[in-house]
Amino acid sequence: MATDAEKLTQLKSAVAGLNQISENEKNGFINLVARYLSGEAQHVEWSKIQTPTDEIVVPYDILAPVPEDPAETKKLLDKLVVLKLNGGLGTTMGCTGPKSVIEVRNGLTFLDLIVIQIENLNAKYGCNVPLLLMNSFNTHDDTSKIIEKYSKSNVEIHTFNQSQYPRLCADDFVPLPCKGKTDKDGWYPPGHGDVFPSLMNSGKLDALISQGKEYVFAANSDNLGAIVDLKILNHLIQNKNEYCMEVTPKTLADVKGGTLISYEGKVQLLEIAQVPDEHVNEFKSIEKFKIFNTNNLWVNLKAIKRLVEADALKMEIIPNPKEVDGIKVLQLETAAGAAIRFFDHAIGCNVHRSRFLPVKATSDLLLVQSDLYTLADGFVTRNEARKNPANPTIELGPEFKKVGNFLSRFKSIPSIIELDSLKVTGDVWFGANITLKGKVTIAAKSGEKLEIPDGAVLENKEINGPGDL
Repeated sequence: MATDAEKLTQLKSAVAGLNQISENEKNGFINLVARYLSGEAQHVEWSKIQTPTDEIVVPYDILAPVPEDPAETKKLLDKLVVLKLNGGLGTTMGCTGPKSVIEVRNGLTFLDLIVIQIENLNAKYGCNVPLLLMNSFNTHDDTSKIIEKYSKSNVEIHTFNQSQYPRLCADDFVPLPCKGKTDKDGWYPPGHGDVFPSLMNSGKLDALISQGKEYVFAANSDNLGAIVDLKILNHLIQNKNEYCMEVTPKTLADVKGGTLISYEGKVQLLEIAQVPDEHVNEFKSIEKFKIFNTNNLWVNLKAIKRLVEADALKMEIIPNPKEVDGIKVLQLETAAGAAIRFFDHAIGCNVHRSRFLPVKATSDLLLVQSDLYTLADGFVTRNEARKNPANPTIELGPEFKKVGNFLSRFKSIPSIIELDSLKVTGDVWFGANITLKGKVTIAAKSGEKLEIPDGAVLENKEINGPGDL
């Protein structure tokens, strides 16, 4: 077996010949692999973990109010850049192209809603908040075409690509493209922790700093709750916090989400992968670890520049094993939230759950397309008629997994304001103007089609066939 040093030497010469990627990407990749091989995995000593105080994870409700003078608000907003992580494809939801172009509501896509929100801010305050999209090599070409439709908008839209790294063959540590796998399957984008070096390498970071921009608000493009918040921005500028992670109280649906801890005097992200086996159940408990990371991040631009130039952002490496055409490969990734411990005066902000509304599956799409939410000015807001603070739990069978299938199975989206839970299995079709309340289970028998008629009101019902309607 080759030693780690030999593996690295071989890898360097192999990577040197990969002309599809830049020198920055080659160096970034080699550094990541070298760190991985040196085994510098961060082992957390469980006894040293402390629950963060309100100074470190600031409750949103105690943030100072924003100055009422619109001129002051404009000054604040002119320091801001909005960045959306736009590297993901809509494949899990049966869509081709970037996930951000899936239609969310009223024929508007994630990207449409994001642009409308910023247009409204810029128009209202006369400010210039630009939008940055971090694409991956998977989404770059499509996104470039899609954003042409916003050319008349008052929002400056900039795109840049996150790094493109070669997948590694697990057995001999040779890059997959060196074995003739030259199409997209030979490569991977190394996680959103890559946002910081990519922003710098693209030249966008220096350009923004020279325009007087101070903070970037970064979030996943599929989180409909990640809207610009003036109170958070104002707090960071006043208190010179270089980094802020929005966290929100955990529910049982979020037990695997990363949480913030105080560790050796610093605030840091604790992910489930770092937790020793004997403490996993404790990690998942809502009693000890009450909050989780929404991946809404606010970061000072000059601090990013300083830390990237010093090569100081050494986030925990997440090994992600995959299989491509029967070959076991390894891709090494990092997460942006894990960078929190490298920034000065970094804090968390414990925000309302409404700032975390991700659409990961068609069950989420059902929520946001229903009467549970309203859409105005690009903002998706929860209907106040819903008294229960928690959203209904929705489980849809594989027949509903793809957006096209999901849409064809509902003549119109049911009313779910009073729904607690819905579970649908089998070949089920919904008519128009249906109301669902309480706990509803609908299971079509194998090989049978079950149609829920127009105007049906189902309250606390279990339906296994037409006879139960």
